[in-house]
Amino acid sequence: MSDTPTQSKPGPSKALESKAWWHYGHAWLVFGGPAAVVVACMITVYIAVSRQDPVVEQDYYRKGIEINQTLKEEAETPAEKNALEPAMRARNHAATGVNQEEK
Repeated sequence: MSDTPTQSKPGPSKALESKAWWHYGHAWLVFGGPAAVVVACMITVYIAVSRQDPVVEQDYYRKGIEINQTLKEEAETPAEKNALEPAMRARNHAATGVNQEEK
């Protein structure tokens, strides 16, 4: 027999062992953001598909005409017509550049 001691093969040390990816915090930061966006997208798609959009009322045209008639009647009263006249003249002057004389 030889006088040299037998050397055993060194086993893996704790520093060289690799862990699974979920044991590292920075992996959760890298994968967590896009994963959160995917989940939010799925929730948004579910909400969009499951609920009906509140569009315009069926009789929107009739209601619009009624509103216009009400506004026209209110504007035809003498007190309000005279009160709005300076503002209308200033708006027309600003838009056209022509000074309108009172008639």
